[in-house]
Amino acid sequence: MAGLNFEASAAKEQEDEAVVTHNTRMGVILCIVYVFFYGGFMALSAFWPEVMSKPFVSGVNLAVVYGFSLIVVALVLALVYMKLCRKSK
Repeated sequence: MAGLNFEASAAKEQEDEAVVTHNTRMGVILCIVYVFFYGGFMALSAFWPEVMSKPFVSGVNLAVVYGFSLIVVALVLALVYMKLCRKSK
């Protein structure tokens, strides 16, 4: 439609370079933490599958428990990232 230019009326948010650097650093660190956690899962699956198939909690094998914990850890790290990168006013 003619006359609906939302970009022109919206103020462009200027981010401080130090904030961007901090947020990027936190994201990379948390990503590395998750990669190590995931790498542990992959190493166990690839090199010690008999360990992954043993019952771990209430008859559920380690592969299932570790797999669900990967999801939980990803969510927790996302919340940590949000907390670390929140703008302080």
